Amino acid sequence: MIIEWKYEETEPRMLKTFLKEKKISKKMLAKVKFRGGQLEVNGEEVRVRHTLNIGDTIRMSIPIEPANPYLKPSEKPLDILFEDEHYLIVNKPAGVASVPSSTHREDTMANRIRGYVERNYYTHKTVHVVTRLDRETSGAMIFAKNALAHSMIDQKMRKQEVEKLYQAIISDVLIENHDFIEAPIGRTADSIITREVRADGKPSLTEYWVEERYSHATLVKVKLHTGRTHQIRVHFSHIDCPLLGDNLYGEESDYFFRQALHCSELSFQHPFTEQFLKIYAPLPNDLKELIEVLRGK
Repeated sequence: MIIEWKYEETEPRMLKTFLKEKKISKKMLAKVKFRGGQLEVNGEEVRVRHTLNIGDTIRMSIPIEPANPYLKPSEKPLDILFEDEHYLIVNKPAGVASVPSSTHREDTMANRIRGYVERNYYTHKTVHVVTRLDRETSGAMIFAKNALAHSMIDQKMRKQEVEKLYQAIISDVLIENHDFIEAPIGRTADSIITREVRADGKPSLTEYWVEERYSHATLVKVKLHTGRTHQIRVHFSHIDCPLLGDNLYGEESDYFFRQALHCSELSFQHPFTEQFLKIYAPLPNDLKELIEVLRGK
């Protein structure tokens, strides 16, 4: 992959400084230098201390990334919401893990992306998972197509410049149309999986808006201002309104058998094109059917 820029500043500047302003990390520059990439100015290979002048054309080639031999490709199809040469955003179904683990090895979203990359003969074959979802949570997930794309959007994630909105169904009727849940979250003492609100936890902030109320439940839109593990599930359980079907932080449901949670929207400024993207993931059929059941109660 080749990235190209035109230097339009009137004052000379070191290439290293220019690349830093373009959010190219030191780690990425090391890959370019030692793993087969290249830096060129006006068609000639240069080092990062090269001085740029107005009108110069800068080209950076990214080393080819081989596939992980331990990640098996899956032939299962993808529901693609957005794709360009840098990113692939898909709508994950409930019941599929994001990445392999000891209990889910061969049919995760990472496996499906690996299969998709092979079927389409992409040059870069490494799977870069940008955002993850719990196995039973559905919705939009971002994958990067190369290490540079991953690095650049990861910087946006760290600065909270990638907005994620969820839809959830809460097993109680919420009074406030709009509110915040602010409570620190940490790991429970007796588990490596579950989390809880605790005084020594990390600061955590969840914002929600009521979209529809039912006799014993509420459909809400949720925005995460922090990204803690299980944050939405823990916060709503903390206010005694666990997600419907969430048997980890609430109670099992007689008519819905996963946590009623869906990542419905992602929005961010594209790191390369600077286009503002707003990607929608429609509700899956099981949540649509659940809403119809609740409306009829």
